[in-house]
Amino acid sequence: MVRVGFFPVVSIDILAMMKKLHVFSFHESYQAELLRDILAREGVDCVLRNQQLSGALGEIPFIECFPELWVVDDEAWPRARIFLEAWLKNDTASAHWHCPQCHEELEGHFGACWNCGTERDDG
Repeated sequence: MVRVGFFPVVSIDILAMMKKLHVFSFHESYQAELLRDILAREGVDCVLRNQQLSGALGEIPFIECFPELWVVDDEAWPRARIFLEAWLKNDTASAHWHCPQCHEELEGHFGACWNCGTERDDG
């Protein structure tokens, strides 16, 4: 993949080999970027498409504006799919938890207790 400044430029040849991995909703666009970066660290090149299309809502169908994560190399797609499924399955951000130290109830996105500083024990 070639980059011009910060943005990746995808050639026609690469577009033919790419496979769509996942479609995110608008409020999940941060997760799409996070997952793209995690997969890149794992050696899977991905392209995030439709990041800026929310401004075109009303002009084009809304479903065409959702952020999409595409795997550049179709041979890496099965490995990326397994990783994605495991990542989505283990998403603990929605589960509330109780601090074992001070018994404060915390929202799932906290990795440590805001009250006493005790780290979350996911084990």
